[in-house]
Amino acid sequence: MGRVAGATAALMAAALCFGAPAGAAAGAVWHRPIISIFANQSSNWSGYNQGTLEQGGTQFHEVEGTWVVPKASAHKAGESEYSSSWVGIGGGCVDADCTITDTTLIQAGTEQDVNSSGQASYYAWWEIIPEPSTTISSMNVTAGDRMHVAITENPVNSEIWTIEVDNLSNGQNFTTTTPYSSTYATAEWIEETPVVIDDNGDVTVGPLPNLTKVHFDLSITNGGAAQLKNSEQIQLVDLNSGQVLATPSKVDRDADGFNVCTYSSRCRKPRSS
Repeated sequence: MGRVAGATAALMAAALCFGAPAGAAAGAVWHRPIISIFANQSSNWSGYNQGTLEQGGTQFHEVEGTWVVPKASAHKAGESEYSSSWVGIGGGCVDADCTITDTTLIQAGTEQDVNSSGQASYYAWWEIIPEPSTTISSMNVTAGDRMHVAITENPVNSEIWTIEVDNLSNGQNFTTTTPYSSTYATAEWIEETPVVIDDNGDVTVGPLPNLTKVHFDLSITNGGAAQLKNSEQIQLVDLNSGQVLATPSKVDRDADGFNVCTYSSRCRKPRSS
């Protein structure tokens, strides 16, 4: 896959189009569609992405996945840093070359952030583009927790979705139902550097903290195993320097799981579970 034309312009457009509303506070976070750079590279996503055209016409009406919440620590002293682990439908690469991307996105996940003093914070959230994310205040999240997310369209009432978030480690769960008009074009399991407002009021992407290995598993689409392919992986890179920020591993033996390693160009695949 060749370079997507105007990657820098795409980044700025994403920040402006999907960024903060006037008066939003510093530290506010938004989770956004992929910003593609090269084949299998992005400046805001790392993980796996399946697309309708890449899958031979399959549309996505359900996605599920589990992951272990990574421990976050400061990558650069004195810097506020942000990361999001999530599962979603929409927002990704529709074709294998990522020449076509999707602007709809319904998703849910966890946040792993570090403030400028180096203190980490964790919470769960859900979001439907273009609305801002909603924090799940009733759920406690900490590093090492095993999370499960299921996003399912009602088979009778189309465009009505159920979002379920379960903390399998402490037994807490959250469910909400929302209308949403999706293209059903992509499904993904992602570690992201989200769009944030920094302390100067500027809209930026990231930066990314150090994270312990993020293990995604039990990936499902449309009620069956996702059958992930190594060709569907996305590496997170810095748009300006080309530095590798996060790399997904190859898929595990049963093709439903993988790891993501931050600040590394290599990542060892997990054992099947």
